[in-house]
Amino acid sequence: MDEENILSVSPLAERLRPRTLDEYVGQEHLVGKGKVLRTMIETENVSSFILWGPPGVGKTTLARIIANSLKREFFTLSAVSSGVKDVRDVFEKAKAARMFAVNGAPILFIDEIHRFSNSQQDALLGAVENGTVILIGATTENPSFEVISPLLSRCQVYVLKALEIKDLEVLTERALHQDKVLKEKNIELKETEALFRFSGGDARKLLNIIEIAVNAAPKGKPIVLNNKYVTDVLQENIALYDKNGEQHYDIISAFIKSMRGSDPDGAIYWMARMLAGGEDPLFIARRMLILASEDVGLANPNALLLAQSCFEAVHRVGMPEARIILAETCIYLATSPKSNSAIMAIDSALSLVNSTSEAPAVPLHLRNAPTQLMKDLGYAKDYKYAHDYEGNFVVQQFLPDSLQGTRFYNPGDNKKEEEIKARQEKRWGKK
Repeated sequence: MDEENILSVSPLAERLRPRTLDEYVGQEHLVGKGKVLRTMIETENVSSFILWGPPGVGKTTLARIIANSLKREFFTLSAVSSGVKDVRDVFEKAKAARMFAVNGAPILFIDEIHRFSNSQQDALLGAVENGTVILIGATTENPSFEVISPLLSRCQVYVLKALEIKDLEVLTERALHQDKVLKEKNIELKETEALFRFSGGDARKLLNIIEIAVNAAPKGKPIVLNNKYVTDVLQENIALYDKNGEQHYDIISAFIKSMRGSDPDGAIYWMARMLAGGEDPLFIARRMLILASEDVGLANPNALLLAQSCFEAVHRVGMPEARIILAETCIYLATSPKSNSAIMAIDSALSLVNSTSEAPAVPLHLRNAPTQLMKDLGYAKDYKYAHDYEGNFVVQQFLPDSLQGTRFYNPGDNKKEEEIKARQEKRWGKK
């Protein structure tokens, strides 16, 4: 089958994948006239870099365009399915290709580089350092947290943005009027609000939605793309969970609220929906880490330790085994007693600090007194050392004079915080 016939049966997103920089849509801050990546191509002076941005904004396409424009050997690896052995095999091929290359070092593109373990990322360092390959990594996660420092120091990071409405309009026009398959159909575009809303700035998703809508129409009849038709078609055809779209936010919300509401069954169900839909397990672990401090809080401080251990274990183990670790933590958090007193306390204090034009002075008895002059001025005078008192507790002023009696922290109704509440009552009396 020749290339034209292969393209005709390929998904729309693949048929319309840009081959040159002029066909590329979006990211003008990187590929516009005089911008860094366009200049890199024009001068043929390419160094290793990482593309950080949401799905479907052109990271893989951009890497391929750069390799094609520079006529470089192009190798690809997916961090989901590749190991250290695969990385080394590519390096051997790259070394062989480099011997005969006249246009410079081969390009190695690694998709979802944030999923590589530390040891896998370590394996990249030598080849990047000595120029065996030019590394282009793609990630949807913050490289500062997910890429090891030695590798990050050898790569520039470029941030890609979700596509804007004008970009989506260009893609839609191109799909309906330039694609060899769709331009032969009788399609009328009446409204785009639903198309663009469901796509969420993701080019691949937009084109997939258009293709689904066109294929769902009765054969032989005109196809009218409007908001109602697109919405109805997607409700019938969209996957159970769309990790990058509108359902993503609804389901993660249901997951968090189920744990907050102490329903382990609901929480496990929504977690299963996310995992089955391909959600990044670290995203789930990260949200449980937040919930452990925000919603379980001081009612069970061990929850934060378990959630932190969960995040680290999931990072090291990966799927499918990570599902067990996630499930254990999910059930533990859902069945733990709850207290939001910590978040309420810090938010209340921040609100007061941010709304106060002048910061009250630190009371003299709480100030440090490293010099005799400071002691003479009353610094640290009458300070009561808590450990000298029964129960390591002493009634003493710790807030500025103007804030005496102010309560930011209101203990929750649970055993863990009863002692703290009793001490507050000793200090200020019952609220």
